[in-house]
Amino acid sequence: MTKKPLILVINDDGITAPGIIALTEIMKSIGDVVVVAPNSPQSGMGHAITINSTLHIEKISNFQYSCSGTPADCVKIAVNEILDRKPDLCVSGINHGSNSSINVIYSGTMSAAIEAGIEGIPAIGFSHLNHKWDANFNAAKTHVKTIAKNVLENGLTQGVVLNVNIPNLNENAIKGIKICRQAKGNWKEEFDKRQTPQGKDYYWLTGKFENYDNGEDTDEWALKNGYISVVPVQFDLTAHHCIQQLNSWNFNA
Repeated sequence: MTKKPLILVINDDGITAPGIIALTEIMKSIGDVVVVAPNSPQSGMGHAITINSTLHIEKISNFQYSCSGTPADCVKIAVNEILDRKPDLCVSGINHGSNSSINVIYSGTMSAAIEAGIEGIPAIGFSHLNHKWDANFNAAKTHVKTIAKNVLENGLTQGVVLNVNIPNLNENAIKGIKICRQAKGNWKEEFDKRQTPQGKDYYWLTGKFENYDNGEDTDEWALKNGYISVVPVQFDLTAHHCIQQLNSWNFNA
């Protein structure tokens, strides 16, 4: 009898988020699932880890655990303390909101997937372009399952994880899946300055995403045109193309 794949499910929206509930149900149709997720929302945490305070785990059910730490913490503690073997796949999400373009840098969802990749586990981050808590994930279920099964069957290049973003469309309107590059874009940020009743200033971070990239091979183009975007992301941040240039500089002056 063939052993079912072991799938670790993580997110950054918290263990009660509808997105992780939907992703868990999809993964249950593929393999044996263990969920380890933050006990509260951790959006925008990036690759933060907990080093100055203790971590706590609570067993919710025979396959679900909540963790007091960040998404990256959840992967570390799952691999080292909860699981008895390395997972065959780690999936993170489904995030409530986009993680396309530059958002991948700030994303707790993607940082969980990247942490799994660092551990040598094939990993995918899934995000849905709808921030609402009651977002409907039904349209994406078939595609999420297809992508996960492909990774299990084919594997991923060492050092690479997948960043998958799903447009906020019904099932019939999604045109398919496109392999893309990350669009060049950034946030034009503003701070909404307010005052407490005691007269102390405080700020809310706001802003608008600006896409500077007109290419038709980007994640932003795919999403705008009704496709699910799949971007292979590497966690080796070395700018290899700059090494030769830097070696030509005189550092002994």
